[in-house]
Amino acid sequence: MVEPGRRICSGLCRTLHSYGLFSIPVGVAGVPIVMQNAIAIMAGMILGRRRGTAAIGLVLILGLIGLPVLAGGRSALSAFAGISGGYVIGYLVSAWVCGAIAEITPRHRPLQTILFIIVSVLGIFIQYFFGAIWMVVIKGFSLKAALTSQLAFIGPDLVKMIVVGLIASGAAAAFPRLLPEPR
Repeated sequence: MVEPGRRICSGLCRTLHSYGLFSIPVGVAGVPIVMQNAIAIMAGMILGRRRGTAAIGLVLILGLIGLPVLAGGRSALSAFAGISGGYVIGYLVSAWVCGAIAEITPRHRPLQTILFIIVSVLGIFIQYFFGAIWMVVIKGFSLKAALTSQLAFIGPDLVKMIVVGLIASGAAAAFPRLLPEPR
């Protein structure tokens, strides 16, 4: 049976992801600054790799059937038809990777906080990687253009990842049974 705390946090992550609908256009390759990338990473780090990925996956499935669950009120279908498809794939992968690392991270508070911030930064670079690959393979960008288009996002995303690491570490301390125990 699923504990109420896990159910609440899983629902909260899905809700945050769905309501992270605002976006800030930056005019770089048509990809806006969004909050959903941070929420995907946070879901993995708070809920663990399986539940975090499942929460984000559920939101994306809703988007694939046409519901406007992505930033700017877009569906996942429109993201895959456009330039943002790789980033959306990166949401799932980063939730899984960051969740897996968070599960094995030591539970000692100062160390855990620092490691969670580092893991968050890793998560955003995973999303950048999938975004760049999508731009090159699917949209025909040169590798240089795809990588250069990421530069405008690094500063704002690093700030978001520090906040994500702090929130995830605080959630892990407040709800220690959300993440599976380290092996």
